[in-house]
Amino acid sequence: MEKPFKLALMDTTVADPLVGRVLDGRYRIESRIARGGMATVYVARDIRLDREIAIKVMHAHLAADEDFVQRFIGEAKAAAALSHPNVVAVYDQRTDGEHVFLVMEYVPGRTLRELLTERGRLGPRAALEIMQPVLAALGAAHRAGLVHRDVKPENVLITADGQAKVADFGLARAESASKMTKTGLIIGTVGYLAPEQVLSGNADVRSDVYAAGVMLFELLTGYLPHQGESPLAVAYKHVNEAVPAPSTAVPGLPPQVDALVTRATAHDPAGRPADASAYLAAVAEVYNGLPRDFDERVAEASRNVTAVLEAPPMAPPAADGRTAVFDAAGTMPAGVPAGRPGGAPQRTAADKAIGAITGKYVLIAIGAVAAVILGWAVWYQTSGQYEHVPDGIVGMKLATATKQLEDKGLTVRRGASVFSDRAAKGTVAKSDPLPGTRIAQGRTVTLFPSKGRTPREVPDVQGKTEDEARQALRDKGFSVGEVARQGSQSVDKGKVIRTRPVAGTKVSPDEPVVLVVSTGMSMPDLRGMNADQAKTRLESMGLDVKVDKRDEQGKPPNTVLEQTPAPGTGVSNGDEVRLVVNKKDCLIGNYFCDDGNQDQDKIPVPGVIGQPFDQAAQAIQSSGFRVKVRSRFGGTVAGQFPLPGFSAPRGSEITIWG
Repeated sequence: MEKPFKLALMDTTVADPLVGRVLDGRYRIESRIARGGMATVYVARDIRLDREIAIKVMHAHLAADEDFVQRFIGEAKAAAALSHPNVVAVYDQRTDGEHVFLVMEYVPGRTLRELLTERGRLGPRAALEIMQPVLAALGAAHRAGLVHRDVKPENVLITADGQAKVADFGLARAESASKMTKTGLIIGTVGYLAPEQVLSGNADVRSDVYAAGVMLFELLTGYLPHQGESPLAVAYKHVNEAVPAPSTAVPGLPPQVDALVTRATAHDPAGRPADASAYLAAVAEVYNGLPRDFDERVAEASRNVTAVLEAPPMAPPAADGRTAVFDAAGTMPAGVPAGRPGGAPQRTAADKAIGAITGKYVLIAIGAVAAVILGWAVWYQTSGQYEHVPDGIVGMKLATATKQLEDKGLTVRRGASVFSDRAAKGTVAKSDPLPGTRIAQGRTVTLFPSKGRTPREVPDVQGKTEDEARQALRDKGFSVGEVARQGSQSVDKGKVIRTRPVAGTKVSPDEPVVLVVSTGMSMPDLRGMNADQAKTRLESMGLDVKVDKRDEQGKPPNTVLEQTPAPGTGVSNGDEVRLVVNKKDCLIGNYFCDDGNQDQDKIPVPGVIGQPFDQAAQAIQSSGFRVKVRSRFGGTVAGQFPLPGFSAPRGSEITIWG
C-alpha cells in the first residue's frame, strides 16, 4: 500500500540519486518530498515552461511489473481527464530509460491529516466546510466515470490560502475498466474501506461516498470509527459493524450531522447517496442550516459538561471550620487536612445527603445543556419557513427553473453564463445555493446559464479525408457543421485543408466545426495552347499527361484541340490528363499554312510575353491580329500562341494568358 502523498514535508534524510538530474530532457529534479510503496515524489522544475511542478517516479523494481506499470499509467489517464480546481492536476506521463513518471501540479501546503493532528478534531461547520470541496472534486471524477478508491485525509492537500485539493488518483479506475482489478486484491486504505471492497475487492462511486462518510466521522471525532489490532480486524468491523453516530463521541452534534455520516456509511450501497455530487448536496444543506457560531456553541456546551462532571463534591464543614474536598470515589485525597483528628473522615448521613444534593445539581446541569442542544435542533427544524432548491434544476430551461423557484417564494437572480459539461447551452448550469439545499423563503437563488460544454482544443485534421476528419472530431466531442470546398495547389482533392476554428483553438464542443475540403488543383484551360507548353505546365503540377493527335484543318499545328478533364475541374497530384493535339504539320520556313494555301497574307507575330495585358492587347491589334485572353492571373502576360518570331495570317487570332 502506498504511503500518504505529502507535499508539505521534505524528506532529505537520504541522498537521492535522482536529485539534480533532468528527466526526458525537460524536468529537473530539485528535492525529494516523500517516498511511498509504489513511487517517490519530488519537487522539480519544468525547464521548458519555467514552472515548479511535482513528479511521481515509479520505483525501479516495479517498472518490470506490467500490472503495476499499467496501473501507474492509468493514474495519468484518469487524473489528466479531470479539470477541476479541487483536483491536483496531472500534466504529463513520460518514460526516461528505467524511470516511469508522472508530471503533476505542485501544491505547497499541508495535508488534511496534518491539520487534523494539529487540532485533534473539528467543529461540525468546519468539518462540513472542508468536506464540500473534497466532494466537489470526487463528484467531477464520478461524472467522468472514475472511482478514486482511496479517499482519506492524507490524500487531501490544504494550500496556504485554505483551498482543498484531492490528490493521488493512483488507485482510480474508469468504471468501464473496473475488471482490471485482480481477484482478491483489496485496493485502498483499510480504515476507509467500504464493506463491498473488503468482501469482493470491487468498488464503485458509492464506495468513495462510504470513505467520505468515514472521513467526516474522523474530522468530527478525531479518530476512526473502526479500530483493531490488525488491518484484518478493522476490515472485519467494516463488514460486520455499523459506523456509529459521531454524537456518541461528541455530545452536542445535531442529528442532521449524525445522519450525514450514518447514511453515507450504510452497509448496503443502495442506501448511500448515489455519488459524491448527491452527497455534496446533502452536506451543503446541513452546513447552510447551521448557525455561523454553531461550532463555538458546541464547544462551550462540551466545556460546561466537562466542568460539571469533573468538579469534586464538597464535604460538610470540618470540626475546625475548614471544608474537606472529596475525590470522585468519595474519599479524601492524601495531603488534605481531615475534618477531625484521627485519620480519614467517615461519611455521615448529612454527608451523604449533601452528596445527593451535589449529584442532583450535576444532573440538572447536564439536563440544561441537553435542553440547549435540543433547542438548537428544534430551531434548525422549525424556525422560519423553508424551501429546497429543486434537485433537478441543473439542465432545466432557465425560464422553467425561474418559475419553479418563484413559485416556492424564492427570489431568482441570473448570474454570469458559464461553461458546463452537465448542462446544454442555454439551460441552468449551476445554482447558488446548490440543488437540494434548504433555504428560507424570500432568499435569493442565483442561476448560472450554460454557454455550452467546457472548451477544448480542436484537433488537427489537415490532410485527412473528409470521413477521417469527421470521425476524429467526433472522438473529441465535436460535431461537423458546414463543409466548404476550395481549390488548393498543395492539398489533394478530397483532403482537409483546414478547419474553422483552426486546429489548437479552444472552443466549446457545442459550436460546430467547419471543414474546408480541397477540390484539388484547378484544371487550367489549355485549348489553343502550344502542346509542348501545355504538357510542361501540366507536368509541373504533378499530373500524368497523355497526348492524342488528330488532323484538323484551320487550326494551328501542334496546338491543344481538346482536354480532359475540362477547364476548372479539380485535379490532384498523379491524376491523368489527356490532351488532343492537332498533328497537321504545315510549317514551311517561318509560315503556318492553316489550310494548305501558301498564298495567304501572312505577317510576323509580335512578342508580348512579360507585358501588361492591356499593353499586349494593344500591340497585337496594332500588328493586324485579333486578341483572345484565355486566363488572366497576375498583371502580365506569361505565354502566347502563336509564339513570337512566327508568321500568321493577317486578322487571325493570337491567344495570350497569365
